[in-house]
Amino acid sequence: MCATAWRWPVLPGVGRVAPDSARCACPDPDCVVPGAHPFDPGLLAATTDPRMVGWWWTNRPAAPLLLATGGHAPCAVSLPATAAARALVRLDQRGMRLGPVVATPTRWSLLVAPYSLERLGELLYAKDHVPSSLRFHGEGGYLLLPPSAASCGGQVRWEREPSAQDGPPWLPEIEAVVDALVEASTGAPGGGSRLAY
Repeated sequence: MCATAWRWPVLPGVGRVAPDSARCACPDPDCVVPGAHPFDPGLLAATTDPRMVGWWWTNRPAAPLLLATGGHAPCAVSLPATAAARALVRLDQRGMRLGPVVATPTRWSLLVAPYSLERLGELLYAKDHVPSSLRFHGEGGYLLLPPSAASCGGQVRWEREPSAQDGPPWLPEIEAVVDALVEASTGAPGGGSRLAY
């Protein structure tokens, strides 16, 4: 669906030594994201070609599903799961329209329209404060998609599923999401951030 209907470039993640193992199948014994990263093939192999995607998952049916972010593909802003749940409630109360949201047990990612690193830099430079808990998945990055196993255990799922429609799901602009998250982060007791870890 991601590759063929939505034209999102995907590739298989490296996976784990065994389905019930916590150890990554890559050669790094201290891998910090076990199973949830590209290895062979590398990130540049991401494609929307249905034949290649079919071949990959026919040969590795349990491989994690990775989205290569940026270019014409969605990008994302991620934050800790507890803070994200609170932020979504506040954004819903404000009537903000969000796109799909990917959830792991520890972090949620709000998918946004593609953006350049220059555009992101200008946006962040213009802010007085940006919560340090935010991570940005742009050009040259990747994001683990459902129904993959999360690197921290558990499953990746859609907290907000892509809408059922013809063509790719609608995605908000990065500026709108970052502005809303910065606003939602203010006002914690003691002057801290509501989006803290």
